[in-house]
Order: sequence, then structure tokens, then C-alpha cells
Amino acid sequence: MATPVAPPPRRARNLAELVVNYVTEQIAAKALNPGDKLPTESQLMHTLSVSRTVIREAISRLQAGKIIETRHGIGSFVLEPPREKLGIDVVPATTLRDVLAILELRISLETECAGLAAQRAKPDDIARIRAALDAIETSRHNGQDSVDADLQFHVSVARATGNRYFVDILSQMGSALIPRKRLDSAGIARADPDAYLSLVNLEHESIFEAISRHDAEGARAAMRMHLSNSRERLRRANGVGEGNS
Repeated sequence: MATPVAPPPRRARNLAELVVNYVTEQIAAKALNPGDKLPTESQLMHTLSVSRTVIREAISRLQAGKIIETRHGIGSFVLEPPREKLGIDVVPATTLRDVLAILELRISLETECAGLAAQRAKPDDIARIRAALDAIETSRHNGQDSVDADLQFHVSVARATGNRYFVDILSQMGSALIPRKRLDSAGIARADPDAYLSLVNLEHESIFEAISRHDAEGARAAMRMHLSNSRERLRRANGVGEGNS
């Protein structure tokens, strides 16, 4: 009887592919969702019976494929899957006229967004919106630019609707949504920057409070008031009439 031939040793590349497939299958099965933390290297090593080198190779591949992101000292997290763009090409706001036009668009879009968020927000959504507001305040008190935190607040409200298209639209608008990087809104409004941002943040708090108590009409009114106030402050400061916006 012939001596059986031993199977070839498993190559690290094939093993890394096994780990990649395992993670992507977990994501496809909803066992891991966007924002979830991956099991630790040790847990994956034990589950899949592979070495730490194999796990790290697989992690590198998952990072390159934008399936996960790794935060130093914290761990690796599942990313939102890439989506086809909606064909929106927003020119960054560089003039007062641009800012007023964007605010008109935002009033129509984000008013309903806030109402739906109030109806549908889960505890995690409320916590995410609260965290964005706290980040705005922290940036302001530290004298830092709060544009990114401000954008995250509005995107977090959109995310609470459970409708990914609100999130897609606001995310694609990006910095055009909060144009302070390109246009000194506080200066245009002829206000002290800190007082101006303090007022804006009070309006943000009103939106948050309505959403957190699931008051849909209150959230719509608070968002409409916030964006309408922003528009009117700029108009009055610059002598721009309704028909000239």
C-alpha cells in the first residue's frame, strides 16, 4: 500500500485570505455591522487557528480594501460600505450669495430630517448627537475650529432618521454645508465670534432636546428656526433683501 502523501503546508497568504473571508462573511451576515469593533488579534488567532503574523496581514488587506479602519491603541472597526455617489457636485461656498443659497436648500432638507430623527432616534443615535454637540463646545472653548464637529452634528441627526440618503446627501455636501472654513460667517454677521458660536450652539441644543424627547414637530420647528436665523443674520448684516439672495 502506497504511503499517503502529506498535504502541502498552508501558506501564510492563503491563511490571510481565510481571515479576510471570515471577516467579510461576518459583515455580510450582519454579525458585524458598521462601527462595530473587530475581535482582538488574540481572539481571531484562537477562532481561526492562525498566527499573529497571518492576522496582521489580513488586517492590512482589510484596511486597504476600506472594509475596516484601525485606531491606534483602540482596535479595528468596520467601516460603512462604499456607496455610489448620487451625482451631487456641490461647489464650495465662497461668497455670501453661495451661503444664502445653501441655507435655503438646507432649510427644506434638514427640517424634515430633524422631524424624522425625532420619530425614529434610538438611544445610540441620541448619544451620537450629544457627543457631536459636546465636541462643538470643546472646540469652541479651546479656541479650535468647530466646523468638523458642527458637520458631524448635522450628519448625526440625518443618521438618526434611518434613511441613508439623508446621510449620503449631507456627507457629499461636506464642507459646503458648514462654510465657515471658506467664509467668515461671524465676521459677516458683525458679531463677536464667541458670542456668535454660542448663539448657534443654543439653537443646536434646542434641536437636540426636541429629538431626545421624540417631539417631531418641535424638532422641525427648532431646525427651521436655526437655519432661518442663520440666513436672516447674514442678510441683515449685509443689507441683502429677500429678492437679492
